[in-house]
Amino acid sequence: FIAYFQAYSNTYAPVERLRSLYDEALAVSDVVGLIVGTRPDCLPPQTLGLLSLYAEKTWFWLELGLQSPLDRTLKLLNRGHDYSRFASAVEACRERGIRVCAHIILGLPGETRNEMLATAERLNGLGVEGVKIHLLHVMRDTPLATMYHRGEVQLLQRDEYVGLVCDFLERLDPRISIQRLTGDGGREYLVAPLWSLAKFEVLNAIDAELERRGTRQGSKAAIASPSFPL
Repeated sequence: FIAYFQAYSNTYAPVERLRSLYDEALAVSDVVGLIVGTRPDCLPPQTLGLLSLYAEKTWFWLELGLQSPLDRTLKLLNRGHDYSRFASAVEACRERGIRVCAHIILGLPGETRNEMLATAERLNGLGVEGVKIHLLHVMRDTPLATMYHRGEVQLLQRDEYVGLVCDFLERLDPRISIQRLTGDGGREYLVAPLWSLAKFEVLNAIDAELERRGTRQGSKAAIASPSFPL
C-alpha cells in the first residue's frame, strides 16, 4: 500500500511533526511508500530536506497544486502564489531528487483552449515527472458557485472535455506519467457538471477518442527540454 497524505497542505507543520506523521504511516504493515500533497509555497528549505530523506529511502512522490500557469487565473482562484513560485518549488525538488506530480485544471474561467494546451508545454519545460488532470467542477457554497449561478462561468461539456484532454495528452512529454485524467466532486456537494459523476464513462470516452485519432501521449510534443534531458 501507499500512504497518501492527500487533502489540504501536508507540509504545513514543523519538521518534527511531519517526520512523526510520515514515519507513523510507513510503520504500518504493507505500506511501502508515501505520497504527500501540498502547495508550492509550503516548502521551506528544512521541509525540503526532510522530504529528500524519504525520497532516498522509500517510494516517494510529492504532489504540488499548480492548477494553471497563468498568473491572472491563479489570482482569480485566490491561490495566494504565482507561477514562478511553483516553478521554483519544482526546481528545488529536482535538485534534491524529489519526484513531483503537478495538479492542473482544464476549463478554468477566462482561459482559451490554446492557453490550456500551452500548460502541457509548461509542464514539459519544468520537467515534472507526473501530472494529475482535473476538470473544473462547481461545488456548493463556494465563490465559484456564485459566479456560475450568475452566468459568469461556462463549463465544458463532456465531449469538449474529452477532446481537450486528448489534445493535451498529444502535447505532453511521454515520459510524464499520467496519474489522473478527470476529477469528480462529491455527489451531495456537486453543482455542475453532473456528467462528471460518470467517471468511468469519461475515461472510456478518452480512450475511445485516442484510438479513433490513432494518436498517443506526446505525438505532438516538443520534448527536447534542457530541464528534462533525453
